[in-house]
Amino acid sequence: MSTEDDLYERRLQAFTGRVLSEPTPGQDPVNQPMIRHWAEAMGDTNPVYTDAAAARATGRDGVVAPASMVQAWTMRGYTATVAPRPGRGGYEELVELLDEGGYTSVVATDSELESVRELVPGDEVSVAEVVESISEEKQTGLGAGRFVTTLKTYRDQHGEVVATQRWRTLRFRPAAPHTARPARALRPRPAVNRDNAFWFEAAKDHRLLIQRCADCKVLRHPPGPCCPHCGSLEWDTAQASGRGRVHTFTVNHHPRHPAFQYPLVVAVVELDEGTRLITNLTGIAPEDVEIDLPVVLDWLDADPDLSLPVFRPATTEAR
Repeated sequence: MSTEDDLYERRLQAFTGRVLSEPTPGQDPVNQPMIRHWAEAMGDTNPVYTDAAAARATGRDGVVAPASMVQAWTMRGYTATVAPRPGRGGYEELVELLDEGGYTSVVATDSELESVRELVPGDEVSVAEVVESISEEKQTGLGAGRFVTTLKTYRDQHGEVVATQRWRTLRFRPAAPHTARPARALRPRPAVNRDNAFWFEAAKDHRLLIQRCADCKVLRHPPGPCCPHCGSLEWDTAQASGRGRVHTFTVNHHPRHPAFQYPLVVAVVELDEGTRLITNLTGIAPEDVEIDLPVVLDWLDADPDLSLPVFRPATTEAR
């Protein structure tokens, strides 16, 4: 390692333990409408999220928020996201240093969320983030890069920790595209982990699988290690028929990413089997999309390493 490289490494590792963002409060307190919207979008019918009587029957004081929703309470929102950040903090300095080393691209790899207590309506959540580690340079399929691990700590209005989230991203130097490949940008990489790798591998073979509890036979999506119905850790899969209906949708115009074509129709499709997934709609103008529209499965081979299910309107196909 050259003296220059050694200096860069020391500057980078100096960020370990550094605060990227001081405690930042969410825009709104925990509230029932957002909990309801989340539960409906995710297809989570657990009554403790929406029914106070059902929640009290479990020993709770009233409805609670899903644990996986904790990050939503502190998201900055669209307006704040596109506006310049005030001042220059640790996050901006780290990104600039990584850019200096050529690590200009980023993809999320995994997230580990630990819930300390359930949030209830009226709670006010703040989040602070520190750098936990920055790896040495690794060779990956996307290019040479470094895994940056940060720890987000969520606190309530009393300063008590309610959850922690270990967030890991890969900052990498984009590999030079093969001359046989188109020059257009790659789609953002999905966060593949031990729980969902089977799903993405099946997608490469144009098979849409649904995770199924081996004990109670309840289907679930997105994939996870534990059945939310009976708690079993044993599972297998069922292959979806490829038919469903539009549960809800939005037409995305901005911010634009070079890998997508706009306007982009993003939909939550409810499969005939009962589970839902977030996908794109193709073969239809945005103004023609409507709730409960029958759709059928199609496949998008985004690049040699990524195939994704998309849906198009069901026309002559018998349902």
